[in-house]
Amino acid sequence: MEILRKIDLFQKEINALRPMEGEMLGQIQDYYRVGLTWTSNALEGNSLTESETKVLLEDGLTVGGKPLRDVFEAVGHAKAYDFMFSVFKDRCVDEQTVLKMHRLFYQNIEQGDAGRYRDIRVLITGSQYPVAAPDKVQEEMERLFAWVRKERDGYHPVEFAAQLHKRFVFIHPFKDGNGRVARLLMNLALIQDGYLPAVVPPILRGDYVSLLERAHRDDGDFIEFIAERELASQKEMLRLFQIPFPREG
Repeated sequence: MEILRKIDLFQKEINALRPMEGEMLGQIQDYYRVGLTWTSNALEGNSLTESETKVLLEDGLTVGGKPLRDVFEAVGHAKAYDFMFSVFKDRCVDEQTVLKMHRLFYQNIEQGDAGRYRDIRVLITGSQYPVAAPDKVQEEMERLFAWVRKERDGYHPVEFAAQLHKRFVFIHPFKDGNGRVARLLMNLALIQDGYLPAVVPPILRGDYVSLLERAHRDDGDFIEFIAERELASQKEMLRLFQIPFPREG
Protein backbone atom coordinates (compact mmCIF):
# COMPACT_ATOMS: atom_id res chain seq x y z
CA MET A 1 0.00 0.00 0.00
CA GLU A 2 1.63 3.23 -1.20
CA ILE A 3 0.35 5.35 1.67
CA LEU A 4 2.10 3.08 4.19
CA ARG A 5 5.39 3.81 2.40
CA LYS A 6 4.70 7.54 2.80
CA ILE A 7 3.88 7.06 6.47
CA ASP A 8 7.21 5.26 6.95
CA LEU A 9 9.05 8.23 5.42
CA PHE A 10 7.29 10.71 7.65
CA GLN A 11 7.74 8.46 10.67
CA LYS A 12 11.51 8.70 10.35
CA GLU A 13 11.21 12.47 10.84
CA ILE A 14 8.72 12.03 13.70
CA ASN A 15 11.02 9.52 15.43
CA ALA A 16 13.80 12.11 15.50
CA LEU A 17 11.57 14.19 17.78
CA ARG A 18 11.26 11.26 20.22
CA PRO A 19 7.51 11.92 20.51
CA MET A 20 6.79 9.27 23.13
CA GLU A 21 9.52 10.27 25.55
CA GLY A 22 10.02 12.92 28.23
CA GLU A 23 8.60 16.41 27.81
CA MET A 24 7.57 15.75 24.22
CA LEU A 25 5.26 12.96 25.38
CA GLY A 26 3.43 15.39 27.68
CA GLN A 27 3.05 17.87 24.83
CA ILE A 28 1.67 15.20 22.50
CA GLN A 29 -0.80 14.01 25.14
CA ASP A 30 -2.01 17.52 25.90
CA TYR A 31 -2.24 18.49 22.23
CA TYR A 32 -4.56 15.65 21.21
CA ARG A 33 -6.64 15.41 24.40
CA VAL A 34 -9.31 17.96 23.45
CA GLY A 35 -9.30 17.21 19.73
CA LEU A 36 -9.67 13.46 20.07
CA THR A 37 -12.35 13.82 22.74
CA TRP A 38 -14.34 16.30 20.69
CA THR A 39 -14.08 14.49 17.34
CA SER A 40 -14.77 11.03 18.71
CA ASN A 41 -17.85 12.21 20.60
CA ALA A 42 -19.06 14.37 17.70
CA LEU A 43 -18.95 11.33 15.40
CA GLU A 44 -21.54 9.77 17.72
CA GLY A 45 -23.83 12.82 17.84
CA ASN A 46 -22.49 14.67 20.88
CA SER A 47 -23.52 18.33 20.63
CA LEU A 48 -20.52 19.96 22.33
CA THR A 49 -18.33 22.08 20.06
CA GLU A 50 -14.55 21.85 20.15
CA SER A 51 -14.29 25.11 22.10
CA GLU A 52 -16.96 23.94 24.58
CA THR A 53 -15.07 20.69 25.03
CA LYS A 54 -11.85 22.61 25.64
CA VAL A 55 -13.43 24.84 28.29
CA LEU A 56 -15.01 21.84 29.99
CA LEU A 57 -11.84 19.75 30.11
CA GLU A 58 -9.31 22.48 30.81
CA ASP A 59 -11.30 24.88 32.99
CA GLY A 60 -14.03 22.62 34.39
CA LEU A 61 -16.75 24.95 33.11
CA THR A 62 -19.94 23.58 31.59
CA VAL A 63 -21.98 25.26 28.88
CA GLY A 64 -25.60 26.10 29.61
CA GLY A 65 -28.29 24.40 27.56
CA LYS A 66 -26.25 21.30 26.73
CA PRO A 67 -27.49 17.81 27.67
CA LEU A 68 -25.87 16.45 30.80
CA ARG A 69 -25.06 13.22 28.98
CA ASP A 70 -22.97 15.16 26.46
CA VAL A 71 -20.96 16.64 29.31
CA PHE A 72 -20.49 13.21 30.90
CA GLU A 73 -19.35 11.78 27.56
CA ALA A 74 -16.67 14.46 27.20
CA VAL A 75 -15.40 14.09 30.75
CA GLY A 76 -15.49 10.29 30.54
CA HIS A 77 -13.69 10.19 27.20
CA ALA A 78 -10.95 12.43 28.54
CA LYS A 79 -10.45 10.07 31.50
CA ALA A 80 -10.24 7.08 29.16
CA TYR A 81 -7.82 9.03 26.96
CA ASP A 82 -5.57 9.79 29.94
CA PHE A 83 -5.68 6.10 30.88
CA MET A 84 -4.62 5.21 27.33
CA PHE A 85 -1.46 7.26 27.75
CA SER A 86 -0.79 5.80 31.18
CA VAL A 87 -0.55 2.23 29.88
CA PHE A 88 0.82 2.58 26.34
CA LYS A 89 4.38 1.58 27.27
CA ASP A 90 3.17 -1.92 28.15
CA ARG A 91 2.43 -2.55 24.44
CA CYS A 92 -0.53 -4.65 25.52
CA VAL A 93 -4.13 -4.80 24.30
CA ASP A 94 -6.03 -7.11 26.61
CA GLU A 95 -9.38 -7.53 28.33
CA GLN A 96 -8.37 -5.60 31.42
CA THR A 97 -7.41 -2.60 29.30
CA VAL A 98 -10.61 -2.69 27.26
CA LEU A 99 -12.92 -3.00 30.26
CA LYS A 100 -11.12 -0.25 32.19
CA MET A 101 -11.26 2.06 29.19
CA HIS A 102 -15.01 1.54 28.80
CA ARG A 103 -15.63 1.89 32.53
CA LEU A 104 -13.86 5.26 32.64
CA PHE A 105 -15.80 6.52 29.65
CA TYR A 106 -19.23 5.19 30.67
CA GLN A 107 -19.32 5.22 34.49
CA ASN A 108 -21.23 8.51 34.80
CA ILE A 109 -23.67 7.59 32.03
CA GLU A 110 -24.88 4.13 33.07
CA GLN A 111 -22.79 2.85 35.94
CA GLY A 112 -24.32 -0.63 35.87
CA ASP A 113 -23.16 -1.22 32.29
CA ALA A 114 -19.78 0.51 32.57
CA GLY A 115 -16.89 -1.87 31.99
CA ARG A 116 -19.20 -4.84 31.40
CA TYR A 117 -19.88 -6.73 28.20
CA ARG A 118 -23.47 -6.44 27.07
CA ASP A 119 -26.07 -9.10 27.84
CA ILE A 120 -28.63 -7.84 25.33
CA ARG A 121 -28.97 -8.01 21.56
CA VAL A 122 -28.21 -4.82 19.65
CA LEU A 123 -28.79 -3.64 16.10
CA ILE A 124 -26.49 -1.21 14.32
CA THR A 125 -28.48 1.50 12.56
CA GLY A 126 -27.73 1.58 8.86
CA SER A 127 -25.81 -1.71 8.83
CA GLN A 128 -26.94 -4.91 7.17
CA TYR A 129 -24.53 -7.02 9.21
CA PRO A 130 -25.24 -8.53 12.64
CA VAL A 131 -22.89 -8.15 15.59
CA ALA A 132 -22.00 -10.88 18.10
CA ALA A 133 -24.90 -12.42 20.00
CA PRO A 134 -24.79 -11.69 23.76
CA ASP A 135 -23.76 -15.24 24.63
CA LYS A 136 -20.91 -15.07 22.09
CA VAL A 137 -19.38 -11.72 23.12
CA GLN A 138 -16.93 -13.16 25.67
CA GLU A 139 -15.79 -15.83 23.23
CA GLU A 140 -15.36 -13.34 20.38
CA MET A 141 -13.39 -10.93 22.58
CA GLU A 142 -11.09 -13.72 23.72
CA ARG A 143 -10.54 -14.59 20.07
CA LEU A 144 -9.72 -10.93 19.37
CA PHE A 145 -7.11 -10.79 22.15
CA ALA A 146 -5.59 -14.06 20.93
CA TRP A 147 -5.34 -12.54 17.43
CA VAL A 148 -3.57 -9.49 18.89
CA ARG A 149 -1.01 -11.64 20.72
CA LYS A 150 -0.34 -13.93 17.78
CA GLU A 151 -0.66 -11.75 14.68
CA ARG A 152 0.21 -8.17 15.67
CA ASP A 153 3.81 -8.18 14.51
CA GLY A 154 2.79 -9.49 11.10
CA TYR A 155 1.13 -6.18 10.23
CA HIS A 156 2.39 -2.68 9.61
CA PRO A 157 1.56 -0.80 12.86
CA VAL A 158 -0.98 1.46 11.15
CA GLU A 159 -2.63 -1.47 9.40
CA PHE A 160 -2.80 -3.35 12.70
CA ALA A 161 -4.44 -0.38 14.43
CA ALA A 162 -7.08 -0.17 11.69
CA GLN A 163 -7.68 -3.92 11.86
CA LEU A 164 -8.06 -3.75 15.65
CA HIS A 165 -10.64 -0.98 15.29
CA LYS A 166 -12.59 -2.90 12.67
CA ARG A 167 -12.60 -6.23 14.46
CA PHE A 168 -13.63 -4.65 17.77
CA VAL A 169 -16.54 -2.76 16.21
CA PHE A 170 -17.76 -5.86 14.41
CA ILE A 171 -18.05 -7.64 17.77
CA HIS A 172 -19.68 -4.60 19.41
CA PRO A 173 -19.12 -5.92 22.93
CA PHE A 174 -20.76 -3.11 24.90
CA LYS A 175 -24.28 -1.77 25.12
CA ASP A 176 -23.01 1.67 24.09
CA GLY A 177 -19.70 3.44 23.54
CA ASN A 178 -18.25 0.88 21.13
CA GLY A 179 -17.15 3.38 18.49
CA ARG A 180 -15.37 5.57 21.00
CA VAL A 181 -13.61 2.63 22.65
CA ALA A 182 -12.65 1.31 19.20
CA ARG A 183 -10.99 4.62 18.31
CA LEU A 184 -9.22 4.74 21.66
CA LEU A 185 -7.93 1.20 21.15
CA MET A 186 -6.79 2.08 17.63
CA ASN A 187 -4.86 5.04 18.99
CA LEU A 188 -3.50 3.03 21.89
CA ALA A 189 -2.03 0.61 19.36
CA LEU A 190 -0.57 3.51 17.37
CA ILE A 191 1.13 5.24 20.29
CA GLN A 192 2.39 1.90 21.60
CA ASP A 193 4.44 1.66 18.41
CA GLY A 194 5.58 5.29 18.48
CA TYR A 195 3.01 6.70 16.05
CA LEU A 196 0.82 9.74 16.58
CA PRO A 197 -2.91 9.45 17.31
CA ALA A 198 -5.13 9.34 14.21
CA VAL A 199 -8.06 11.76 14.31
CA VAL A 200 -11.32 11.21 12.39
CA PRO A 201 -12.99 14.63 12.07
CA PRO A 202 -16.81 14.83 12.03
CA ILE A 203 -16.77 16.19 8.49
CA LEU A 204 -15.53 12.75 7.35
CA ARG A 205 -18.19 10.82 9.24
CA GLY A 206 -20.00 9.71 6.08
CA ASP A 207 -16.85 8.24 4.54
CA TYR A 208 -15.82 6.68 7.84
CA VAL A 209 -19.15 4.93 8.39
CA SER A 210 -19.56 3.75 4.80
CA LEU A 211 -16.00 2.40 4.60
CA LEU A 212 -16.40 0.59 7.90
CA GLU A 213 -19.58 -1.02 6.59
CA ARG A 214 -17.80 -1.99 3.36
CA ALA A 215 -14.98 -3.49 5.43
CA HIS A 216 -17.26 -6.47 6.15
CA ARG A 217 -16.58 -7.44 2.55
CA ASP A 218 -13.25 -5.75 1.78
CA ASP A 219 -11.33 -3.76 4.37
CA GLY A 220 -8.70 -2.30 2.05
CA ASP A 221 -10.34 1.11 1.68
CA PHE A 222 -11.02 1.39 5.41
CA ILE A 223 -7.39 0.64 6.22
CA GLU A 224 -6.29 3.25 3.70
CA PHE A 225 -8.72 5.76 5.24
CA ILE A 226 -7.17 5.26 8.70
CA ALA A 227 -3.70 5.48 7.15
CA GLU A 228 -4.65 8.83 5.61
CA ARG A 229 -5.69 10.08 9.05
CA GLU A 230 -2.34 8.98 10.48
CA LEU A 231 -0.46 10.70 7.67
CA ALA A 232 -2.47 13.87 8.35
CA SER A 233 -1.36 13.77 12.00
CA GLN A 234 2.25 13.32 10.96
CA LYS A 235 2.10 16.27 8.55
CA GLU A 236 0.44 18.45 11.16
CA MET A 237 3.13 17.67 13.72
CA LEU A 238 5.97 18.42 11.32
CA ARG A 239 4.29 21.73 10.36
CA LEU A 240 3.94 22.69 14.01
CA PHE A 241 7.64 22.07 14.57
CA GLN A 242 8.54 23.72 11.24
CA ILE A 243 10.28 20.61 9.95
CA PRO A 244 10.33 20.11 6.16
CA PHE A 245 8.37 17.19 4.80
CA PRO A 246 10.52 14.27 3.66
CA ARG A 247 11.15 13.93 -0.06
CA GLU A 248 9.29 10.97 -1.52
CA GLY A 249 11.38 10.51 -4.63
